Amino acid sequence: MWNPPGDQVGRTATAESTAASSAVESAKPRLRFDRNELAGAFGDLGTDLPLLVGMTVASGLHGASVLTVFGILQIATGLWYRLPMPVQPLKAMAAIVIAQNVAPDVLLGGGLAIGAAMLLLALTGTLDHVARWIPKCVVRGIQLGLGLQLASIALGRFVVADGARGYFLAAIAFVLVVALLGNRRLPAALPVVALGVAYAAVFHLDGSALLASFGFQLPRAHAPGWDAVVSGALLLALPQLPLSLANSIVATRQLVADLFPSRHGLTARQIGCTYAIMNLVAPWLGGVPVCHGSSGLAGHFAFGGRTGGSVILYGSMFVVAGLFWGGGFEHLARAFPLPVLGILLLFEALALMTLAADVAHAPREFKVALLVAVAASALPYGYVIGMAAGTLLVHVRWLQRK
Repeated sequence: MWNPPGDQVGRTATAESTAASSAVESAKPRLRFDRNELAGAFGDLGTDLPLLVGMTVASGLHGASVLTVFGILQIATGLWYRLPMPVQPLKAMAAIVIAQNVAPDVLLGGGLAIGAAMLLLALTGTLDHVARWIPKCVVRGIQLGLGLQLASIALGRFVVADGARGYFLAAIAFVLVVALLGNRRLPAALPVVALGVAYAAVFHLDGSALLASFGFQLPRAHAPGWDAVVSGALLLALPQLPLSLANSIVATRQLVADLFPSRHGLTARQIGCTYAIMNLVAPWLGGVPVCHGSSGLAGHFAFGGRTGGSVILYGSMFVVAGLFWGGGFEHLARAFPLPVLGILLLFEALALMTLAADVAHAPREFKVALLVAVAASALPYGYVIGMAAGTLLVHVRWLQRK
């Protein structure tokens, strides 16, 4: 049955009132810091680590600042939402920075620009209007497309990185995840990460270099100039904004409603505000631009995270690494085997893609979701093209029926 757009959005379009927002706050769960939250902490490592390393090296950023600020933002988000709400590097920005070796001032200026833009969209209520108009099948298509992209990166770049030895390592990690996924006594991510650490210690880690990089460092204050903000807005923020609207705001809001029904009142405006605040603060301390994201939430949840404790633990690791091993960040990150990161990223992608199952029973909706997924994963600016085309198809069909 082809339902009107408002019915398709369903539960995701019901939470715009002040009363609902109050209910969200009262429904915040208690923080936990058990082994399952620790396992969930590693659910987004396969996405975050390569992007952080790539941007730091390409732009010549201060490693201690990048790590420490990234960790602090994770901790603040976990305390605020009490959910495994992720903080991730901005993916479109990261791709441009790594490809073009963008200057650090322009990167940090781009963070300020997109933070200001998102704050404007949130405070004017535009984000809530956008979220209301986008049907659920379109959101599922965005998530499916992102899952396809992540799976392609996991299998096409990470798993193959170390040749035959990497394939063997990835196979062991895959078997461990399949055997232990959902196990509350021994969460899957813990032995997989332990396997990666052991492999790094034997084959990649240089003990003398690690000791030489040890030392206390604080983040460095930074003040991007107005020219850097303008350049960052044009070069980085504009290409990033459509992806952020689709994945960081709309898809993340839907996924919170899916995984945490008691928090279905969380609004696009609230998510947009924290997104904006993070990017209006981080650049002044040398931190990379960041976002929330449905893939990170799916990853933390898939590996056991159920409260903000998982991202608090995750952020604490980055803070410790930044404060004491910031000088050796690149060496530490490159030592961890990519095939293991690939398996973690693969299951994060699978967790996202399986969400499309709830529209599979309606052939028309499922076709729209598939169309959006193909556009999002294959076209330049695919997320905004897929989101716009899918939404238009649904509303035109609804008008025809009327």
